Amino acid sequence: MTQRIAVIGGGENAEHDVSLATARAVAGALRSGGFGVDDLIIGRDGVWRRGADALGSRAAGSLAAALSVIERADVVFPAVHGPSGEDGTLAALCALTHTPMVGSDLRAGAIGMDKWATKLVAEAVGIHTAPGRLVTAAESADVEFKTDVVVKPVSAGSSFGVALAHDASQLRDALRDAARFDDRLLVEDVVTGREIDVAVLREADGRRWAAPPLEIHADGLFDTRSKYDGSARFSVPADLGDADRAALTAAALRMFDALGCAGVARIDFFLTDHGPVLNEVNTMPGMTAESQVPRMFAVAGLPYEHLVVRLVAAATVPGPPTRA
Repeated sequence: MTQRIAVIGGGENAEHDVSLATARAVAGALRSGGFGVDDLIIGRDGVWRRGADALGSRAAGSLAAALSVIERADVVFPAVHGPSGEDGTLAALCALTHTPMVGSDLRAGAIGMDKWATKLVAEAVGIHTAPGRLVTAAESADVEFKTDVVVKPVSAGSSFGVALAHDASQLRDALRDAARFDDRLLVEDVVTGREIDVAVLREADGRRWAAPPLEIHADGLFDTRSKYDGSARFSVPADLGDADRAALTAAALRMFDALGCAGVARIDFFLTDHGPVLNEVNTMPGMTAESQVPRMFAVAGLPYEHLVVRLVAAATVPGPPTRA
């Protein structure tokens, strides 16, 4: 009997278009693999659609209609990046409906999406992060400039709202821009090092392993523009010595486990003279065939379509185990 997969894309945040690209690619790979696919799209206004057909005129009614599609699905593949998706929102929906889902549960998604909380977890398990401080948008006018810093919204993806500040004027502008995406802001010291990503996959049998790391080559900050305008270059596998590769892989697996991730996650580091420094964690990274994570697994001998199928095979109902 053909398995039916509900692939959810879109979302109500700045990563809407990126999420649609991931959802289209995932759905195409699943159809090529013989799966039945239902395409569910969350509009920027919160209204759900099934393919091109709106499921209602308002968010609540359309969600109720979408639940009937989810009810018939064997597995949900949430491909919504960012807030109200990757942050555990869709994992909570799957938990409430007792539907097997690809990827991390609510707890891992929520903590991984929160860059400040992620830093606290990393430091607790012995992984270095950039020195930084948390401020609210209301407090941003009082932040003093001391050195070159990177400003980030605490909960946003695709580097939206991320900027480098070299002086007090740039810092004010960066804080103002970041506040468009979140009212909690992270101000971090600049870390000098190579930008290295590590992808970790948890298989259906619980085994987790890391693909060969990827290095990002960008002219300056790897921001939203350089991520999508083709100016950044990727080397995979990254040119690393055995000791650095082992240190990065070990740190990625430790972070994956500390957050309780499932499915696939991308763990981003700066490789410095003193070892890996965690940048951030993505529990629902970009998943087109050209995205960083599939590129890493392709080098490991796992083609894109096979990676997507393996993710579906590892799907579980999120939340605590059922007890008698």
